Amino acid sequence: MVDQEKIREAVSSIIEALGEDPEREGIRNTPQRVARMYAEIFSGIDQDPADALSTGFDEGHEGLVVVRGLSFSSVCEHHLAPFFGSASIGYVPNGRVVGVSKMARALDILARRPQLQERLTNQLVDAVFETVKPHGVAARLTAEHTCMSIRGVRRPGSRVVTSAARGTLKTDEPTIREFHALLGDA
Repeated sequence: MVDQEKIREAVSSIIEALGEDPEREGIRNTPQRVARMYAEIFSGIDQDPADALSTGFDEGHEGLVVVRGLSFSSVCEHHLAPFFGSASIGYVPNGRVVGVSKMARALDILARRPQLQERLTNQLVDAVFETVKPHGVAARLTAEHTCMSIRGVRRPGSRVVTSAARGTLKTDEPTIREFHALLGDA
């Protein structure tokens, strides 16, 4: 559970450390707004993505299912700066399918934590593989990191691409090629 009072105190101290007056009219309520925002953007800390993925349907389907263009945002744990982008997730059901909105929900739960994109990608694939139990699963995340675009090397528009795969989407060449074709890579 996010301690909003501690966040309010810390943000007030940061404002003061920047040389600003935390009681100035324009920023007087900033500590409260930041505390509410942090409670929202870190709401995945206490949630389990398996809960989102546990509802499925026995359909007998064993063909590749791909969800593309799932937008997400997260916060880099190194600078507490946002990164945002899109994810594509594919899986080969073992007869049981999961609602595509559940994939988006699992992504949201995992992204709403202090994160590294590489970890987020692996956690998403592992959550689907362990909960849905498909023949295979793969994901590709593409994101812009503000810790790199607005500070440091200042390279706006640059993107980080990460991928992870398990099962047949890691070992079976025809299935891997089909996944990439459905992503538009072929």
